[in-house]
Amino acid sequence: MTQYLVAIHHPDDYDPPKEGEAMARDIDTLNAMRAATRERMISIVALMLVISIGFLVPKAAAQSDKYSKMAPVDQYLMERNAEILLARSAAPDSISSDATILVLGQQGYETAVQGKNGFVCMVERSWMEAFDSPEFWNPKVRGAECLNRQAARSILPIAHLRTRMVMAGHSKAEIVSALKAAFDHKQLPDLENGNMVFMMSKSAYLYDAGDHNGPHVMFFTALKDGKDWGAGASGSPVFSGPYWFLSSKEPSQAKGLPPILVFAVEVAKWSDGTAAPMHQE
Repeated sequence: MTQYLVAIHHPDDYDPPKEGEAMARDIDTLNAMRAATRERMISIVALMLVISIGFLVPKAAAQSDKYSKMAPVDQYLMERNAEILLARSAAPDSISSDATILVLGQQGYETAVQGKNGFVCMVERSWMEAFDSPEFWNPKVRGAECLNRQAARSILPIAHLRTRMVMAGHSKAEIVSALKAAFDHKQLPDLENGNMVFMMSKSAYLYDAGDHNGPHVMFFTALKDGKDWGAGASGSPVFSGPYWFLSSKEPSQAKGLPPILVFAVEVAKWSDGTAAPMHQE
C-alpha cells in the first residue's frame, strides 16, 4: 500500500500548548451556543404548549399564584390596527399580505381583513396555552401566528370556542367541558394532516422568562410519540409536547379530548428576514 508523508507548515510563532487551549475554548463556545439554542427553544415550546412537564415545574412553582385568575378583559385587548400589524408579522410578507386577519373583540375573534390565500393570521392570547400552564391567564401574552388552510380548518375552531368561552367569563373547567362536548357531538372537526403555523414575529410576547420571544414554526399532529419525528434527540432542532395539558399525572383530565401532539422547530430568522439573536441566559 502506498504511504504518503504529509508536511504541515506552522508559522514561526506556533505554540502547541496555546493552540490546544484555543481549540478547547472554541469547542466550549460551540457547546455553549448549542446549549443556549436548546434552552431558548425549551422556553418557547413550554409556554406555547409543547414541552414536557419536567422542564416546566420550576417555573410553575414560582408563577402558580401570579396568574391564578383572569385579569380584567381590557388588559387582553389591543388597538385594532396595531393588532392587525402584529398578526401580519407572524409570517413573511409573501404569506401574510394576502392572509385573512382576525382581531380579538369583546365576544371573541372577528374578521378584520378578508384574505385570499387560505392563511389566517391572528394574535393568540394566553388562554390558548395548555390548561395547566402557569401563564394561562397572563395578560401580556401576544402570540402572533399565521395558520395554513389545514390548521385554519382544524385548529382555529378550537381557538374560537376557547376564546368565546373566556370572553363570556367561563372557568377553565367549564371550557374543558365545552370542548369535550363539542368533540363528542362532532361540532369540532378532526385534526387535518399537513397543518402548520408560523410564529416568526419579532414583536410577539410569548412568555415572561428571558427575552419573551423566539421565531419558530409549529405542527399539530395526532402522533403519540415525539420520537417519531426525532423530537428531543441530541442535536435535533425539533421539540414536542402535549396540546391540552402539560402534566401527564392525571390523564383523566384529557379524557374526551382528541390526542394532539405539537411539534416546534426553531428558525434562524424573524419574518422580516433579519437574523434572530442568540438567546442569552
